[in-house]
Amino acid sequence: MNDSSLTTRVFCGLVALALLSLAVTIAGKWLGERIAMGGHTDDTTIHAVVMGDNLLAVPANMIRFEQARRNGDADRLDLYVRYPAMEGYSRATRDAFNHTDASDSILFLGFSEQIMSRDMSGRFAPIYSSLIASPGKSGPAGVTFHEFSENSGYLGEMLAVAERPGRDPFVARCLTGAAAEKSLAPCERDILVGDRLSLTYRFPQRFLGEWRALDAAVENLAASMLGTSAAQSR
Repeated sequence: MNDSSLTTRVFCGLVALALLSLAVTIAGKWLGERIAMGGHTDDTTIHAVVMGDNLLAVPANMIRFEQARRNGDADRLDLYVRYPAMEGYSRATRDAFNHTDASDSILFLGFSEQIMSRDMSGRFAPIYSSLIASPGKSGPAGVTFHEFSENSGYLGEMLAVAERPGRDPFVARCLTGAAAEKSLAPCERDILVGDRLSLTYRFPQRFLGEWRALDAAVENLAASMLGTSAAQSR
């Protein structure tokens, strides 16, 4: 083998090693960023999600699970936002979404096709009112906390009710005891939105002190996402 051939092979080997090193560096950086994001994304690309006859326009950084960040049909869509700004994940708010600060400011929302004829407020008179103990215990902002009866099927929960003149009351179910202490969002409420869609949202119990603003913020967010019906878009 002559010196020229050996030099060429050595040079090619060094180039290959350099390219491999660059690829490893790029892959490591990409993987490191993905690990640091912990499944979150700060991408604000709007995804068009079809649920029944509804078309939802949702930023990727509000969609909770990576596999759901796409366009197309869905049976369910899980979101999370920081309250009261009602914004999705960003690097500036990552501590809140990773629950490493003390703010407890994240709401968890789930869109699904409507199954029940009434939302939680509408179910108070025909269902919940017969399953709770009265009188209840006074809470913040006109909320009354009611314990459920033993045979209600809701042991370990309480019902939070607040009167709304001319409307069905605001109603939410909240975990109690150790389960509530371990939960990031122990209270749950569902409302009807769009064309036969149910929106369930979970939130920290302390937000019951501003339930009017909370409920309005969720309703406004849903309204901002609902666009042209799926039937018209096809």
